[in-house]
Amino acid sequence: MPGDNRLFKTRLGMQAGSDHTHQGPGPQQQRLPRQRSRRRELFCPAHREQKLVGNGRKYFLHLLTAEQLKQRGMPDGKARLVINAFPVLVLSNEWLEELFCADCGASRWCHVVRLDAVQHSVRWAPRELWLQVAHVDPLVANPSVGQYTAQQARRLSRKRSDGKSWFG
Repeated sequence: MPGDNRLFKTRLGMQAGSDHTHQGPGPQQQRLPRQRSRRRELFCPAHREQKLVGNGRKYFLHLLTAEQLKQRGMPDGKARLVINAFPVLVLSNEWLEELFCADCGASRWCHVVRLDAVQHSVRWAPRELWLQVAHVDPLVANPSVGQYTAQQARRLSRKRSDGKSWFG
C-alpha cells in the first residue's frame, strides 16, 4: 500500500516521496536564547544602594482636574479634553506603595512613578498625595474593624515595663 505511506509522510510535514526527516528551522531562522525578564528595581530614597521590598499594598493615584494633568506635562487643551471625557482619571504609571527598607528597618509609604518596565522613580509619599487616592487615609483607622480586633493588632507592638516585647 504505497499510497498510505505517502499520505502518512505528508501528514508529518514531509514531501511525498522524500525519505529525509524535518530537522527544525533552517540556518536563517536560528532561535535566540530565551532571557528572563528583569524584575523592577526600587531603591530607598535615603539609602540609594538599598533595594526596597513591597508587601503588595498599592494605591493608584486619581486625577480630578486639568491642572493636575498639566503638572505632569500634558498640554492645557488636551488636559481639559481628557478631564471632560473622563471625570476621574486613574494613573496606571503612578501609585503609592508601602515599601520596606532593611537599612531603615521600617516600612514607609512611597510615591512610585514607573519610567519603563524595570526603572522606577521612588520618593517618600507627601501628605497631599493621599488626597489623590480614592477613599484612603493612612492616619485614620478603618471604621469596619471592631474595637477588640484593633486592640489585638496593637498588642504585638506594646512593650513591657523593662523595655522588652511581650511576644517574640
